[in-house]
Amino acid sequence: MANELIDAELLSLLRSVDTPTVCNAIEVAQGQRGFNQFTRGTMICSSTKSAPMVGFAKTAKIAALSPSTESQEIIKKRRMEYYRYMSDFNGPAVAVIEDIDYPECIGAYWGEINTKVHKGFGLTGALTNGVVRDLGDLAEDFPVVAGSIGPSHGFVHVSEIDSEVNIFGLRVSPGDLMHADLHGAVVIPVNVISNLKEAINKLLDSEKLILEPAGKKDFNFDSFKKAWEAFEKSRT
Repeated sequence: MANELIDAELLSLLRSVDTPTVCNAIEVAQGQRGFNQFTRGTMICSSTKSAPMVGFAKTAKIAALSPSTESQEIIKKRRMEYYRYMSDFNGPAVAVIEDIDYPECIGAYWGEINTKVHKGFGLTGALTNGVVRDLGDLAEDFPVVAGSIGPSHGFVHVSEIDSEVNIFGLRVSPGDLMHADLHGAVVIPVNVISNLKEAINKLLDSEKLILEPAGKKDFNFDSFKKAWEAFEKSRT
């Protein structure tokens, strides 16, 4: 896991901004529009008050619509292998779990027990195309960004560990640097990490050129035009 790629200052900055800001800042760092490593569609976030989840992906696949055709011995062994895998990491980490039943997901893998177990391991949150439940009893400050809410766990079981997954159109490989919140998720490309701190600060400074004048009582079209010209200039 590429823990050495992200220092404490960048990690703190990433936890202080939302995912759309990170998405825009990646384009600033790349010097062009067209970044597309983000989720598509509307996802559900278990908490609008938690900080964004930031960390390197720990991935797995689950299923719940039908009972597994494998033996109980294999299922139980893989379950323990999964928890061992999720507990073993250096630096910030995010659980990224694909429910292969999508879009017919019924098994709420994420609830009170699993959020508290994964938070106890030190992970910062969970991203899934599957189901979340126990909304009033989830681990505090452990956001779950999910595809749906439901009451049942179905026949939920782990089918793969440490493999590439697909979450709402976003392909995630083990070790990818993730940022996710109530807007969805992005994979931060490795080649922008060294410039991302500067890009975020540049983006926030440029946005102030519009936001500060727009908040004044005498704001009008002329002041907007002046502010927009300064905004455009700051982006080139």
